[in-house]
Amino acid sequence: MTAAREAKLKAILSELGVPDAARKAHLMLGYMKLVLKRNEVMNLTAITDEDEFIEKHIADSLAAYGRPEFIVARRVADIGTGAGFPGVPLAIACPEKAFLLIDSLRKRTDFITEACAELGIDDVQVLQARAEEAARAPLRESFDLVVSRAVGHLSTLCEYGLPLARVGGALYAYKSARQVNEIEESENARQILGAAPVAEVLTRAATPPRQPGLETAEDSVRTASIAAPTANAHQAPAAHIIIVIRKERPTPAAYPRRAGIPAKRPLHARLDSL
Repeated sequence: MTAAREAKLKAILSELGVPDAARKAHLMLGYMKLVLKRNEVMNLTAITDEDEFIEKHIADSLAAYGRPEFIVARRVADIGTGAGFPGVPLAIACPEKAFLLIDSLRKRTDFITEACAELGIDDVQVLQARAEEAARAPLRESFDLVVSRAVGHLSTLCEYGLPLARVGGALYAYKSARQVNEIEESENARQILGAAPVAEVLTRAATPPRQPGLETAEDSVRTASIAAPTANAHQAPAAHIIIVIRKERPTPAAYPRRAGIPAKRPLHARLDSL
C-alpha cells in the first residue's frame, strides 16, 4: 500500500506542476509517518488513516499551490500551524521559498522542528508564540503571504494574519464553504486592518481551476467557481474554500490587540462595543 499511496501523491504533485514530484511525494509521506508516530503519545491529529491523511492534510494543504499570490511569494508565514499544515507540504513543494510556521504550543513546534530536521526540510523555521505576539516587530509586515487552516473566525484570523503581511501581500484563510458568510461578517475587521475591500473565494482543491471564471457576488466578495464535488479522487472536497484577502494599507499599530482579545472581542462586533 505504501507504493500505491506514493504513486497517488506523486500524481497529485505532477498534475499541480510540482517539479521533482516523486522525491517530494516520498518526503511528504515521510512527514506523515512521523506525525502519526508522534500522534501515539501526543495529540497532533484526529486523522489516523493514511489515505484520509493524504486527502485531508497533504492534498488539502497544497490547495494554495499555483495560486498567483503563492507563486510570487518569497516569504510565507503559517499561523496556528498545529502539526505543520499547510506549511510543511507547501514547503516541501517549494523549497525555494522561506516558511515560518507559528504555533502557541511548544510540544507542537518542537515536533515540527525535529521532523523537518530528520527529513532534511531546510526551508522551514518554527516559532513558538501566540499569533498576537508574533505579529509584532521584527516580523511585522515582513511576509508576502500568510496562510492558516482552521484558526477561528475570519475577523479574528485577519487580526492575527494581516499585521504579518506586507502591504501588497495577502492572507489565505482555509475555510469550509459554509463559513463563507464570515466574509461579510469580517468587513469591519478587514477595513480596520488594511485589507482591500474585495475578498476572493477560491475552490479549495489540490488542482487549481484551469480557468477561474471570476464573477462578482455582492460588493465585497469575488467568487471563483465554488463547484459541486468533483469525481477526481485526488481533489480536496469542493465544500472547502480559500478566502483570499489582499493587503493594501499598513495595519494600525494598535493591532493585534493583546493576547486573547481578538478571539474574545472580534472586530466584526460594533466598534463602540470593543
